[in-house]
Amino acid sequence: MISGKMYRFRVPEKEIDARYVEAYLQTTAAQMAIDAMKTGGSDSGLNLTHERFRPLRIPIAPRNEQQRIADTLDELLSDLDAGGDALHSAKAKLALYRASVLKAAVQGDLTAEWRKQHPDAEPATELLKRILKERRQRWEQEQLRKFKAAGKTSPTNWKAKYKEPVTPDTTNLPPLPEGWCWATADQLCEVGTGATPNRGQKVRYYESGTVPWVTSSCVNQPFVDQPSELVTAEALAECNLTIYSPGTILLAMYGEGKTRGMHTELRISAATNQAVAALQTLNSIRSYLKLFLAKNYHDVRRAASGGVQPNLNLDVVRSIVLPFPPESEQSVIVESAEDQLSVIDHLESDLASKLAGAKALRQSILRHAFTGQLVPQDPKDEPASELLKRIAAEREARKRTKATPRKQTAKRQKREK
Repeated sequence: MISGKMYRFRVPEKEIDARYVEAYLQTTAAQMAIDAMKTGGSDSGLNLTHERFRPLRIPIAPRNEQQRIADTLDELLSDLDAGGDALHSAKAKLALYRASVLKAAVQGDLTAEWRKQHPDAEPATELLKRILKERRQRWEQEQLRKFKAAGKTSPTNWKAKYKEPVTPDTTNLPPLPEGWCWATADQLCEVGTGATPNRGQKVRYYESGTVPWVTSSCVNQPFVDQPSELVTAEALAECNLTIYSPGTILLAMYGEGKTRGMHTELRISAATNQAVAALQTLNSIRSYLKLFLAKNYHDVRRAASGGVQPNLNLDVVRSIVLPFPPESEQSVIVESAEDQLSVIDHLESDLASKLAGAKALRQSILRHAFTGQLVPQDPKDEPASELLKRIAAEREARKRTKATPRKQTAKRQKREK
């Protein structure tokens, strides 16, 4: 039994070596031809029907040469596949090593010896107090600016309207290293987002735009150096957009595939759409925060809610709880982790290059196989044209054999009437 989404086709074994056909279907030429035969509106909805697949052209060699080609491919490609498996295994081990480094970084294992040598380091609670105090002061200064701009005096108890950041629920959290504390993203960052100006207002919001604007696709790179698009100053004023400064961390809240939960850092001033959360924090803790987000990528993704396409929201982002080290220890953690991660990056790049080379070599071997360059030709071999004639004749004979019983049945039914 096979799935209804799969097709089975048989080859006449006396004339065609099935291994030969299977190998040809793996070539770039065959894959491109098959892709061109597919119908549908998107990659996930493409279909390949029997009728569209039947015209696929396959270069046929003489029967004996097919076997020589298939035997040689079995030998060469099995060795290549073994090498590829080893490369993939190494890649998987590097991924585990990366996860181990990130875990050690945010659990304090990387700096266990450093803490023994620096018992008097200022605890993280003091840094957190300063961050919270400075944030409240900035809010108060901004409110006073707004009152002044509006020509109003500050109302009674206006400071009471300040919304305190979300605090962490530490009920089920594990103990932390000496000097660390638990904190939320809301305590450490000013968390915001953006919007997408109406596409119907093309002239007003997009054409001749000068304001950099980025979408969640930007998280596929570690830094944002170019905008996704440019929007107009009018869009900035009318569409609830905020210009975020370089150093802002962007966390994808929406997105299919691996996008949701990924993060990047702005190296330009830019507004964003509503699919990303913008986390503005102190320069001194930004790198540690990025390490934490990298380590907790899967946990952040699992916090999403919704049906077909789960999404994060700003409340979820603000409620992210992280282990927060002393400021002096953070710099040591980041330096140690980045040293090890840079080695991993280099090795992963090297492996990716080798895997790409193996893929290219595989296609080169297949190309040689089906252009008559892999094995020698034997003039004594029966030409492929004769082989194809025999296949056609045998197929026609089978059709006649199948048709005869139906004709006899029809004649018998006619006599019986």
